[in-house]
Amino acid sequence: MNTNSRDDWPTRQLGDLIDLFDHKRVPLNSRERQGRKGQYPYYGAQGVIDHIDAFLFEGSYILVAEDGENLNSRKLPLALRATGKFWVNNHAHVLRARSESADGRFLLSWLNHADIKPFVTGAAQPKLSQANLRRIEVPLPPLPIQRRIAGILSAYDDLMENNLRRIRILEEMARALYSEWFVHFRFPGHNSVPRVESSLGPIPQGWHTRSLGELCRLTMGQSPKSEFYNDDGAGLPFHQGVSDFGDRFPTERLFCSIEGRAAGPGDILFSVRAPVGRMNLALKQMVIGRGLSAIRHGRNRQAFLWEQLRDQFKKEDMIGNGAIFAAVTKQDMQRIELLCPPDVLVDSADELLRPIHGAIERLTSTNLNLRRTRDLLLPRLLSGRVRFPETESA
Repeated sequence: MNTNSRDDWPTRQLGDLIDLFDHKRVPLNSRERQGRKGQYPYYGAQGVIDHIDAFLFEGSYILVAEDGENLNSRKLPLALRATGKFWVNNHAHVLRARSESADGRFLLSWLNHADIKPFVTGAAQPKLSQANLRRIEVPLPPLPIQRRIAGILSAYDDLMENNLRRIRILEEMARALYSEWFVHFRFPGHNSVPRVESSLGPIPQGWHTRSLGELCRLTMGQSPKSEFYNDDGAGLPFHQGVSDFGDRFPTERLFCSIEGRAAGPGDILFSVRAPVGRMNLALKQMVIGRGLSAIRHGRNRQAFLWEQLRDQFKKEDMIGNGAIFAAVTKQDMQRIELLCPPDVLVDSADELLRPIHGAIERLTSTNLNLRRTRDLLLPRLLSGRVRFPETESA
């Protein structure tokens, strides 16, 4: 056996290990993309943002964010793998490992854990220029070791991707159930229920409308003083607003050492500042800042309420006023009109939706644990604390 220490491996600049294809990128604005809808993914700095009718790249590449807040916060991966046929705008560097020097999966994993702060410029708009990207220094094990490291880390990535696919299927199931019963009104027994007019248009007889303020408890966030923020995990998670939103559940970036206005587990976190209407679900108690409201259904029908609000606010900034950016007040929130089907139907839907939501939460938690384990592995692999057979390092 052979112990491979990071000190035993040479350090190379990333530019010596890759080919860059930034010259092939072509940005398209939203209007141009609207007229070119199609099957091919259109990538931005953090992933797919649209699908259009043509492609610029074909094969397997690594995309690295060129600009954006995530270069500093690193809440999302810095780099991702794009395969097949796709288009890339000018917010992501496009590169491929030189096969004689580096394994692409190894570089992808390393980039997503590398400290790139010395190479990021710009305070208001962080940027990783092509020149600085090339200057990033990479500790480079022999190719067989790179492949072994990549294989270990890829096993975790494959498990997480499988869980993400299951989450997407569950999300679609929940949306389909809500849409079938409460948008298209094809609920059990619907054939015997006539439609009547309402402020929201024709609805089944016996249904009515009520305001969010009548149905729900609404807590508007209020940020504590900045000196009470910390990043060492002490106290309650502090959710500032848009910058702390995840896909479904909020990130934990800051903590607050005092309890201010707080959301409880299961509360719907609703952005009240641009973009208004972005939503997450609180997994635990957390302090919420001025950009948020926490919504709790008076009869604890949170699963139903989540699907209802998500359907009603399909697009962001559908409500709100402001000279520069949209914003809503507590009174605006309380006046949001909601459809109220009969209790027995809502309870039936909520009973079906709760297990789906629970499964999504468990899979999300599993992925967080897998990601933490994987993130702990890379420095161990690069430090030589994980041993490889000597034959593999030759």
